[in-house]
Amino acid sequence: RSPKVKSPRRMAPGNGSFVTEFILLGLTNQPDLQLPLFFLFLGMYMVAVLRNLGLIILITLNSHLHTPMYFFLFNLSFIDFCYSTVFTPKMLINFLSKNNIISYMGCMIQLYFFCFFSISECYVLTSMAYDRYAAICKPLLYNVAMSPKVCSSLMLGSYLMAFSGAMAHTGCMLRLTFCDANTINHYFCDILPLLELSCTSTYASELEVFIVVGINIIVPSLTIFVSYGLILTNILHISSTEGRSKAFSTCSSHIIAVSLFFGSGAFMYLKPPSAVSMDEGKISSVFYTNMVPMMNPLIYSLRNKDVKVALKKTFIRKIFL
Repeated sequence: RSPKVKSPRRMAPGNGSFVTEFILLGLTNQPDLQLPLFFLFLGMYMVAVLRNLGLIILITLNSHLHTPMYFFLFNLSFIDFCYSTVFTPKMLINFLSKNNIISYMGCMIQLYFFCFFSISECYVLTSMAYDRYAAICKPLLYNVAMSPKVCSSLMLGSYLMAFSGAMAHTGCMLRLTFCDANTINHYFCDILPLLELSCTSTYASELEVFIVVGINIIVPSLTIFVSYGLILTNILHISSTEGRSKAFSTCSSHIIAVSLFFGSGAFMYLKPPSAVSMDEGKISSVFYTNMVPMMNPLIYSLRNKDVKVALKKTFIRKIFL
């Protein structure tokens, strides 16, 4: 389905942008795929919501899960729940609607929260890598290294970095002028498709995107890489096969989650906008906007005995009390 581009309504001069609304082209313009894709993404969204809310409730109700690792997992689930909710409901409506319109301010708000929660996730995953490093490499000092104060400070830092990054991206976008073109070749208000529509120079905005995204992908990635390098060195010195296997099992879930999130994000944003086709961009976006929030709870809970035990205890408690 390819909606006709209508002439956009205009603001009075001086408001920074002439366009008051955008049209989202969506994931595909083929009418036969709209309904199947609606049910596919509805299913993915429901699974993401149920898994993340389930993990949040499970961690809250079970005191033995009130540890640094589960504190970060609680925040990761909260971020993933909010993150998928920023754009998936609008995406689902657009699969069924002929007029896929989003207001200018609605688009900027969506962009802000998309940036906020995606940057938050970068730093929560980094904090989780540091937690695994402290648990495996410094077990005797773990309670000091990962005290409640340290954990709270890491989370506060994550949210502050997210706030500043989201403000930078949205602030730069608000400074651009959108004159005539108002059709976004995407299923949500992402940075690169919006830059394509501007009728003023986007050089400063492209530079800002490269710097901010570079910092928020490269710094966490390097921190995670160094943490796992030290963890691997430490694991190789463990004499027992069982001990090595347990250490690898503890880290493998996190490595899978990091690879999915950072890999798809780097592919999309650490290239010049001209080098990224929007079709490639949409496919890459599906990974970090839909797949990651759905997969994270599964990755962390299926191979985790503590979560399975907590689930059984909670289930039994609810039945017999």
